[in-house]
Amino acid sequence: MSPVEPFGARLRHAMDTRGPLCVGIDPHASLLTAWGLADDVAGLERFTRTVVEALADRVAVLKPQSAFFERFGSRGVAVLESAVADARAAGALVLMDAKRGDIGSTMGAYAATYLEKDSPLFSDAVTVSPYLGFGSLRPALDAAVLSGSGVFVLALTSNPEGAEVQRSTAADGRSVAQVLLDHMAAENEGAEPLGAVGAVVGATLGEAGVRLDINGPLLAPGIGAQGATPADLPAVFGSAVRNVLPSVSRGVLRHGPDIAALRDSAARFTDEVRAAVSG
Repeated sequence: MSPVEPFGARLRHAMDTRGPLCVGIDPHASLLTAWGLADDVAGLERFTRTVVEALADRVAVLKPQSAFFERFGSRGVAVLESAVADARAAGALVLMDAKRGDIGSTMGAYAATYLEKDSPLFSDAVTVSPYLGFGSLRPALDAAVLSGSGVFVLALTSNPEGAEVQRSTAADGRSVAQVLLDHMAAENEGAEPLGAVGAVVGATLGEAGVRLDINGPLLAPGIGAQGATPADLPAVFGSAVRNVLPSVSRGVLRHGPDIAALRDSAARFTDEVRAAVSG
């Protein structure tokens, strides 16, 4: 059996060849309506298939938001399973936006769901919440190493409420966010060209105010509908900007259901991000 190529190496290659962009698959009820679809499983499936068909063979990462599938129960999860398989078959990396966080065997079960290769929801990476302590993520971190997957840890999120926790000061004077980022850097030490443990840092922050040199990818939500633009990225991420993977959802998805329009929108964002991070 050939060794598993680490997620960081696969992501670096995808970003360099397809462009540094992650597009969310977020089937909001309002988006289904805007596309002329019913807010039911049939509408969900049509929406999801269209996004995958339009983008999976050209963007680096597709990021389905699990909650919008789970709200339809088992039939919605079945649509999600198909989307993950089809997107990966077309060459996109799939980042499952599930934001799971727990302890012990429960965290282990979440890890098995998204990071073990025989799972129907196996993804290239998953988002996780560290606010039960970074050590609580160990089952996911270990599972990711075995399967060559990645883990994106919430650090400084784009929602304003996050600051009351993330900007709080730990006993040693570091912010909670910096403590988490330092843990991530330790996990990624020595990895080339990128570690597999990424951080979620909002593109809307203006200036991060933390050290982002974690030798891992930096998922940056907030581009588009939340108000940030690709031009904002250098100010937020500084010298780490080359490792940024900006995430846009509604900014692209609002152009559906026309496949050509979806592709054109994603291509424009990709070009803008490339220009911003290479400038």
